[in-house]
Amino acid sequence: MRAVGTVLVLVVLATVVATGARRWRIPAPSLLVIAGLVVALIPGTPPLHIAPQAIALIVLPPLLYASAEEMSLRDLKIVWRPVTVLALGLVLASAVAVGFLAVALTPLTAPMALVLGSVLASTDPVAVTALGRRLALPGRVQTMVQAESLFNDATSLVLFKVAVGLAVASSAVSWPKAGGEFFLLAGGGSVIGAAVAGVVALIRARTADPVLETVIALVTPYAAYVLAEGAHTSGVTAVVVAGVVLGRSGYRLTDARIRLQLQAVYSVVVFLLESVVFAIIGLELPTMVRDLPAGSGAWPLQALALAAMLIGLRVLWVWPLSKVVKPVEGAASWRVAAVVTWAGTRGVMPLAAALSIPLLADDGRALPGRALVLVLTTAVVVFTLVVQGLTLAPLVNRSGLALEPRDTAHEQERARQRLARAGLDYLDQLADIDAAPEAALERLRLALDARLRHSLAQDPQDHTTSDAPFLHIYQQLRREVIAVQGTELQAMYDTHQISDTTRRQLQHDLDLEESGISGSR
Repeated sequence: MRAVGTVLVLVVLATVVATGARRWRIPAPSLLVIAGLVVALIPGTPPLHIAPQAIALIVLPPLLYASAEEMSLRDLKIVWRPVTVLALGLVLASAVAVGFLAVALTPLTAPMALVLGSVLASTDPVAVTALGRRLALPGRVQTMVQAESLFNDATSLVLFKVAVGLAVASSAVSWPKAGGEFFLLAGGGSVIGAAVAGVVALIRARTADPVLETVIALVTPYAAYVLAEGAHTSGVTAVVVAGVVLGRSGYRLTDARIRLQLQAVYSVVVFLLESVVFAIIGLELPTMVRDLPAGSGAWPLQALALAAMLIGLRVLWVWPLSKVVKPVEGAASWRVAAVVTWAGTRGVMPLAAALSIPLLADDGRALPGRALVLVLTTAVVVFTLVVQGLTLAPLVNRSGLALEPRDTAHEQERARQRLARAGLDYLDQLADIDAAPEAALERLRLALDARLRHSLAQDPQDHTTSDAPFLHIYQQLRREVIAVQGTELQAMYDTHQISDTTRRQLQHDLDLEESGISGSR
């Protein structure tokens, strides 16, 4: 009962904080972390201990899956080279740099310092997606930052396993074995994720029940994660691959009514899980500080130095990379580097990894330095979420990379005009071969003409032709026109005429229109 009460309190707290964040235009994750810290510092607040297995199994799969589904596969194909450099090279460099600094500044042994470095080396997809969701970043920049955070798990996980093995057993490192384990984690997770996506696609293509579709969508990330972990590969990689594949083809697997329902359900699930997990990060820090051994009072300065090291190294790594690969044509490389650097926040995944560090070494003694690693990890996570999270939006605006609302609106308006013309062309083809009653064609033509002139998109009232057969033909014609417009929308996206944001918005509009037709049967 206490656990249920804690969750309910966190949900209420998250709802209040998220409402305030939206009103004050502050990133909700940053505000939730601050709120959690404030609540934890109130005298009498019971200590909070969350099992790492609960975060890894219950919270991460749906959040990772939602982030992967939002990713633009088209833009990912363009920026895969810099993403690979960041997900491999930067993670390795960050782990080594943090390890050396931790040995110099803290009482941690070299193996435990490497554990800390491997935990903090990778950016967090949950935090990056949550912070970037409301930023008007160019598609390729957003994809590069998000893809880096999604695909660097295998690198950091292999490093973490190697470091933990050194810490608990003081065994020698077999780098060939570590390399093989990396390919097993990344490659095996990718294969399992793709296989799960293929099976789910076959099932969803043959399912038309909204309830079953919703259950399948909710179970998919957990199935990919559990199957991959059971095969001793990367569950995170499996979930990400399944999300990317299904996100690319999901609109073809279901109808408009089911897509709208899935979007609504997943929005609620993501809001609840993100809210709870970011509040937990703030709540856990004071509890961990209380468990520190005597003589660890310098942890705030140590955490600050580690965070500065991570940011500085990221600048040195991203700056030359942005000169070679420009995600935004014509943009100054330092602007791109600044945004990509500052968007690399840490979050729930480093915390879950730190919590999974064993309590005891192989000889049965308590693992020295574990409590300090937990505190430093959580402190760096809090620092990045609060400092970088609160300043990311102003930095994006000052960089000049932010997409102007009028530019996005203009792109969407041009796309809507193109869709209206595609619908009119289809009606003209039907009229030429007398494939439908002229009255029904004319009624649809008037509606599309009205949209093309930026008028209200309403059907003209025609009471003389409101009999049931005519209405059925008219509704069928509207569905066919919407299908033609959906194909045209995808063609515009595939040929880089519109952004992924515009494609999603207009597909949502078409789904609303189609569901309205279905509801009028």
